[in-house]
Parts: sequence; structure tokens; C-alpha cells
Amino acid sequence: MNLFNKILNILFPPKCVFCRKRLPDEGVCDDCAGKLPYRQSPLIKYKISFVDESYSPLYYEGNVRRAILRYKFAGLAGYSREFAKILHSCVNTHLSGKFDIVTWVPVSKRRLKKRGYDQSGLIAHELGRLLDMTPQKLLVKARDVPPQSKQPTQQKRITNIFGAFKPVDADLSGKSVLIVDDIATTGSTLSECARVLKTAGADKVYAVILAKTQLSGKLKK
Repeated sequence: MNLFNKILNILFPPKCVFCRKRLPDEGVCDDCAGKLPYRQSPLIKYKISFVDESYSPLYYEGNVRRAILRYKFAGLAGYSREFAKILHSCVNTHLSGKFDIVTWVPVSKRRLKKRGYDQSGLIAHELGRLLDMTPQKLLVKARDVPPQSKQPTQQKRITNIFGAFKPVDADLSGKSVLIVDDIATTGSTLSECARVLKTAGADKVYAVILAKTQLSGKLKK
């Protein structure tokens, strides 16, 4: 470790992404590595319309929820590296060899300008590095819509997100695509992305999501 990095570690000591415990190096502490709310089989896989297979390794709760909120709203973009490692293990177990292209669910231009980065895009690029693949931007969010989390029913989520994404000019004929996202509740956003990709020519669409919420009784079909 060079002198500059030593000074950085003194001023900004590395902490666990999830519980914020101080660590010798950036990463995930042993306690969190063993105690995170992992989704166990068969729950790790769930059905989303237009998506051929989708997987999510974690529940969106506790320290996972807090870590993702820090990542999205507190400028901690470096968390993408640890999130990608978790998704890499999931992809290797369930989707290895099934896709030709890696892409992500994009944010709107307004959200990108405000946040400074596209959270799912960063995770996708870190995952691509681990997979030795270069992710491609296949979608743009052409319409800024109210947050999906504010929609009280499944049908309103579908209606809210319909037409929000447009395909980038790319030849997807016969291609299999892996979409990366950070959080999913009902999967309406991923479903719309997959629908657009298949309309643009994709043969298969797979999805991997860092964390899945547990549906509350308030969200009706």
C-alpha cells in the first residue's frame, strides 16, 4: 500500500458495506457475509412477465436496505464493486453461459443529473468486469415517471411504467440479454424492459437483481 492510500485509510477508514464496521480493507465483514438476508432456493428465482429467468440473491431489508439507500442517495458509488461480487456468484450459479450481452435498467436523464451516476449501470459494469464482458447500453428511459414504490397496486405499476423505456439502436436479433437491476418489488419495471428488448429482436431476456422486496399486504393485484 502506497503512502497516499495509507493516508486515505487514516482519513476515511474502510468500512463494511452493510454494517459500517471498520475493516482493514474495503469489503464485507465476516459477520455480514454469513448473516445477510439471503433468498434461499427456490425463492431466489421468481417469475417476471417477458423475462425468461430472473434471480435475486438478497431480500431488501435490514442492513441490505440501508446499504442500497446509502449507495443510491449518499454518493457511495464504490459499493457497486461489492454488490457486483454478490451478483457474480448468483449469475455463475444460475445463468452461466446463457447470455450474450449484459445491460441494465437505466435511470432518467433528470435522475442521472441529480445523482451523478446510474446505480444499476455501475453495478452492471462491475459485474461485466468480473464476467470479462463489456456491458452495452441497450435501453434509455425516455419518459420520467412517478416512482414505482408510490404505486399502490400491481396494475398501476404496470400502467405507470408502460412506454417509459426505448431501445437503443442495436442489432439484438437472436441475442440473449442479461439485465441488471438493484431492487425489484413486483418486477413491473424489469418486465417492461424485457418487453422492449424482445420487441427490438432479443431472443431471450434474463434478469439478475441485487435485492427483492417482500411484498406487503397493501400492494394489491
